[in-house]
Amino acid sequence: MFKISTAGPRQAIEAAWDVLAWSDPTPADAVDAKEDTHTQWRLDAIARSRESAEACVRLIAQSVPQLAASISDLPERDWVAHALEGLPPVHAGRFVVCGRHTAPAIAPGKTKLLIEAGPAFGTGHHGTTRGCLLALDSLLRVRRPGRVLDLGTGTGVLAIAALKSGAEAAFATDIEAESVATAAANAAANRVSRRLHARVARGVGLAELHTARRFDTIFANILARPLVGLAGAIERIAKPDAAVVLSGLLSYQEPQVRRAYGGRGLILARRLRLDGWSSLVYLKQGRHSLHRFA
Repeated sequence: MFKISTAGPRQAIEAAWDVLAWSDPTPADAVDAKEDTHTQWRLDAIARSRESAEACVRLIAQSVPQLAASISDLPERDWVAHALEGLPPVHAGRFVVCGRHTAPAIAPGKTKLLIEAGPAFGTGHHGTTRGCLLALDSLLRVRRPGRVLDLGTGTGVLAIAALKSGAEAAFATDIEAESVATAAANAAANRVSRRLHARVARGVGLAELHTARRFDTIFANILARPLVGLAGAIERIAKPDAAVVLSGLLSYQEPQVRRAYGGRGLILARRLRLDGWSSLVYLKQGRHSLHRFA
């Protein structure tokens, strides 16, 4: 395993993040960007081979010449699981995301979401997952989840949170078979597996999503570009009065996503920004549309 690192101003780091995250295929297995100081941001990526790491460096040099990226060796291990070991529980409104080792200490009255460290995305520590959980917490004050779709489910944490909050059923889809298996295992650990339908699928192309009744709550915690491409399809499978929670986009990418979803009978009801990431909550127009909620 190899780590690719570079630092610079926010605009340059975001441009480098874009090229690594959106290249198809990308030589990076994981990409993360974060703010070090008010003027300095850092990008770290992980690649499985030296060849892929060097390809990452070339992509950065070609797209953002002002950045100088370096490569360092990482010993072979599950770096995702290692990074998550011992992390504290994540609190998001009524929800607490935790592993079994911290679950007994959670205060009564909270909804515990048992999610163990592993290779699938979605432990609540990332601003996108936490933003979606906070959005769900606010929605639950005024509506029930109904039938739920969780696109890009990762660990299944969002679908599981909805099911533990009274959702009728949830479809959880991901392009990675490993993530789908993880979501199914987490649903069993949280005792909601009977109402979770975990499937490998890209976007909303799965026929089962269209033969099922349309959805009352839709989560799409993916990336800005696929969010834009899926705008029409997501609107079509959303019931009138449905809530649509979008995330996986950096705050500066909001305008392009909002342009894609505007004018489709979807009303932007709330925006959350956490750690440079945005979560957008839309409500589809219908007889009982709630345009405002806490």
